[in-house]
Amino acid sequence: MTPTRLWTHRLYPGDLSRLSTVRRDLRSDLAGFDDDLTDTIILCGSELFANCVKYTGSGQSDGAVIRTLWLVGDRSLTLGFTDDGLSGDVPAIPKARTSTEWDTAEGQRGLLMVEELSTAWGYSPVHPLGDLGTHTWAAFTLAR
Repeated sequence: MTPTRLWTHRLYPGDLSRLSTVRRDLRSDLAGFDDDLTDTIILCGSELFANCVKYTGSGQSDGAVIRTLWLVGDRSLTLGFTDDGLSGDVPAIPKARTSTEWDTAEGQRGLLMVEELSTAWGYSPVHPLGDLGTHTWAAFTLAR
């Protein structure tokens, strides 16, 4: 589907201290949308940005993260983050955990949260011939 509104992409240094800027920019860009939806998107966006910084080259010196945001009609809003690659992995929810391990896990719960709060989420490599970055996105259905 063709976006009916595409916000200007935003580029952030790959540093967790920039999370407050990411959140502030999302709140500003989503002005006029439902407050609960905005809060949910900011929560998911915080997690996706943090994953870029923690698990990829984006968190290294001079690393960066690109944020995308687009609206399709009046039904769906999609938020995405593109990292600098070099992780050797793709985003995934850990599946091989017992209930006790999930209860005591300190990390790796974020994508599970994104999965639960969004309509859908996924990823795509920036380039098929190497680990040059991954674009991870989450879509949110708008209330009618």
